[in-house]
Amino acid sequence: MTWESFIYFALVSVVLWAVGSWAAWKDKKVVAYGATILGIIVFLGYIISMWVSLERPPLRTMGETRLWYSLFLPMAGIIVYCRWRYKWILSFSTLMALVFIAINIFKPEIHSKTLMPALQSPWFAPHVIVYMMAYALLGAATVMAIYLLFFKKNEPTEQEYEITDNLVYAGLTFLTIGMLFGALWAKEAWGHYWSWDPKETWAAITWLSYLVYVHYRLMPKHRKAVALSMLIVAFVLLQMCWWGINYLPSAKGTSVHTYSTESTQ
Repeated sequence: MTWESFIYFALVSVVLWAVGSWAAWKDKKVVAYGATILGIIVFLGYIISMWVSLERPPLRTMGETRLWYSLFLPMAGIIVYCRWRYKWILSFSTLMALVFIAINIFKPEIHSKTLMPALQSPWFAPHVIVYMMAYALLGAATVMAIYLLFFKKNEPTEQEYEITDNLVYAGLTFLTIGMLFGALWAKEAWGHYWSWDPKETWAAITWLSYLVYVHYRLMPKHRKAVALSMLIVAFVLLQMCWWGINYLPSAKGTSVHTYSTESTQ
């Protein structure tokens, strides 16, 4: 499987997710479930094919991690729709997945079989995959926060806040597991669990920001608008941890999380 084939799998998946979104609005639950899940299977099929073709997990470049994020977004959407019957969530998850797919189409990256020693650890793949699932769930929580804060015409219900909280709880759980996997990977690759590398520092900041949200929501006299704003800020910090760190001078040439095909780490 080559990267040139991606656009065909992506188009089929997006069309199926769009059909699922339309079906959700029309209360056609069977079609919504069937189309969305089939789109996920098609997209997952491409990722697995890339895995076999590259002879390694497609997780090394930003483009490859965006593949997983594009996959997990509709997965998070269908989970929310299944649990709480939120009609619009499939539309938002499809739109967000389309954005990341479009970035991959218009800004393709080099996908080679080369994998430097630091990334050959068995902890590398689960670390990144779990993190991508966390990002998707926390992205869905952010969509809920923006919707409730800026677009909800009536007073949000407790169920809507419960949905947002549950997405954060699940996302924070995956984030925590991902950090633990990352520590085990770091110990095997570099000999220490944590080094306050710029990437690790931002990961800690992101984790703490969601932990602050959880504790603030448990306060008896918290303000819900403030809590929703905190979620949006936390997601901005998450973007810094994911890709924004690559543009910081402190990370260039010094971060052990900066990889290239010439790297000997």
